[in-house]
Amino acid sequence: MMVKWPDLMAEFDRWEEAAKVATLWWRDDDAVAPTARLSRLLSIASGVPVSLAVIPADAEPELARWLSQYLRSAPKASVAVLQHGWRHLNHSGVGKKSEFPATRPRPEVASELAAGRARLSDLFGTRAQPVLVPPWNRFDDSFLGLLARCGLTGISRTRPRSTSPRPPGVIEANIHVDLVAWKGNRGFVGEDAALGGLVQHLRARRLRAVCAEEPSGILTHHLVQDEATDAFLDRLIAVSLAHPAALWLDAGEIFAPDMIAPA
Repeated sequence: MMVKWPDLMAEFDRWEEAAKVATLWWRDDDAVAPTARLSRLLSIASGVPVSLAVIPADAEPELARWLSQYLRSAPKASVAVLQHGWRHLNHSGVGKKSEFPATRPRPEVASELAAGRARLSDLFGTRAQPVLVPPWNRFDDSFLGLLARCGLTGISRTRPRSTSPRPPGVIEANIHVDLVAWKGNRGFVGEDAALGGLVQHLRARRLRAVCAEEPSGILTHHLVQDEATDAFLDRLIAVSLAHPAALWLDAGEIFAPDMIAPA
């Protein structure tokens, strides 16, 4: 079935009828420097919180200065910084790309995680949230126990989060709709696919087929974002902000220890 904007509005209506709030969040990956594309993305946000996944080893100090200046000039803007791995390098010899495949030595992984946390804290201060966004959304579960030891209390990958127990002190909140057609021309994935993924996750949450407390996550990549994606985000923001049952959350709210109950 084709999914259109009225379908999203109808899903928000069902949340309202159930006296519930459909929480959303926005993650943007691969930031390292201030660019015109990043400025455009934050302008589109129009006060909707953006969680910016920054590559620690490649992050330029100018990004931190630029972001501080931008936020001073746009008091309604809300931007958190998340830790996008360490160098965004593929360490998987075969198969799908991953910076943290199961074959890597644990001390090496721990060293990179801690170094990334320290660098982003130095650059961005309290704006840097202790949340790992592994490159390619892949992080072997055998390393989850390292997160808290490295100063990280959250992780964000893709798809509805697992119902299996997570290590104590670690919150997982994932993204569920990627707006980039990576297997195509790297343009907009299309309105039907984007709305379909969002409505599907919202409905599954409402019916408790997945964790109802995990906010529905939208993923962008400002460095490859096209005008069609901009237009979709513009309309999504307008539609959601106009509905009383929809609420955008910032990373501080999402990854607060008392925010997300176990699945």
